[in-house]
Amino acid sequence: MTKEINPFIVTGNIDPEFFCDRVDESARLIKSVTNGNNMVIISPRRMGKTGLIRFCYEKQDIKKHYYTFFIDILQTSSLREFTYLLGKAVYEALLPLSSKMATLFVQTLKSLNGKFGFDPVSGMPSFNVELGDIDRPEYTLEEIFRLLSTADKPCIVAIDEFQQISKYPENNIEALLRTHIQKIHNCNFIFAGSERSMMQAMFLSSARPFYRSADVMELHAIPKDIYTDFIVSNFEKRDRHIERDIVEGVYDMFSGHTFYIQKTFNESFADTPKGGRCTKETVETAIDNMIGLYETIFREILSNIPEKQKMLLYAIAKEGDAKLILSAEFIKRYSLASSSSVQAATKKLLDRDLITETDKSYSLTDRLFAMWIKRIY
Repeated sequence: MTKEINPFIVTGNIDPEFFCDRVDESARLIKSVTNGNNMVIISPRRMGKTGLIRFCYEKQDIKKHYYTFFIDILQTSSLREFTYLLGKAVYEALLPLSSKMATLFVQTLKSLNGKFGFDPVSGMPSFNVELGDIDRPEYTLEEIFRLLSTADKPCIVAIDEFQQISKYPENNIEALLRTHIQKIHNCNFIFAGSERSMMQAMFLSSARPFYRSADVMELHAIPKDIYTDFIVSNFEKRDRHIERDIVEGVYDMFSGHTFYIQKTFNESFADTPKGGRCTKETVETAIDNMIGLYETIFREILSNIPEKQKMLLYAIAKEGDAKLILSAEFIKRYSLASSSSVQAATKKLLDRDLITETDKSYSLTDRLFAMWIKRIY
C-alpha cells in the first residue's frame, strides 16, 4: 500500500502539484535568468525564496539546459567560508551529472588539488576538503569561477542571504565578486536576501559595485484567498475537511509567511484522519507542538541577550509589528530606558537577525519566537 503524501511540504524540492501559486514570480525568474540576466529576490525570511528558486530549477527550461547551484550563506562570516560552501555546492551538483565536469573541477582547483580523496567504488574524486584547507580563499574563488566559465553547459548560481557578504571582515568583497561575475558569460546569478534595506543599498546605490547589475523582484506573501483555496482543496482531495475561516486565521496569525503556514498545516494534516475534519483545536495543537519543539532554543537565545536588548525584544514581540519605537510613547509603554538605549539595542538585534525592519516597522524574524515570548512574558 502506497503511503499517502502530506501535501504541505516544508523541506526539499516541491513537486508542482504541491507548490502554491507563485505563477508570475516563477515565470519572471525563469525568463530573466534564461535570457542572460541576473536576478535579485528580496523578501522577509521564511516567505518562500528558497522554495521558489528550487521550484524554478526543476522546470524543464532550466533543468534540461543548465547546471544549477544553490548556497545559503546566512551562517557564514568570512570569504573563506563563502568559498568553501560555493566549492562544495558546485562539486556535489556536478558529480552525479557529469563525471567530465567533476574531474575538471579537481584539475582546475589547483590550490586544493592535494586535498581531494577518491571514492574506492566509483574511482571519482571525493570532496572531503576541510574549511581550514582553504588558505588562499581569493585564489580558490578565482579557480571556481574559472571552472564555471569553461562548463560545457550554461550555469545558474543562486546565493541565498546574499547581504551577508557585506558583514565579512575582508575589504572589498562586493567588488571582488562583481569583478568575477562580470567576466563569466555563460553563468547567471540569483541573489536572494531578507534584509531589504541592505539588499536595496547593494543593488540600487550608484556607489556600490553591484549597482544595477541585476533585475530586482520583491517577493510578497501569497494572497490570502489563493493560499486558502490551496490548503482547503488539498485537504478535500485527500478526503479531509477544513473550514476556510480556520485557514484564514492561521494566515493572519503568521502574516502570510509561507514556512509557518506550511508547517502548521503539515502538522494539522498529519493529525487529521481520512474522512475526518481538521478543527480549530487540531490547528492550535499543531502550533503548540511547533512552539514546544523550539522552546529550549528560544530560552537559550534569551539567556545570551543583555537586558536592554531583551526588554526591546519583548516590546516588539508584544506589538507584533512595532512602529515609532524611538517615540516617547513606545518607550513609556514598555518601560524602556531611553531613545538612545533603544536605538543601540535595535542595531544589536538587527545585527543578530533577531528582528527585521520593513518600511520602518519592526518585528521578530522568527514568528514562533514572538508567539512564545507573548505567552511566557
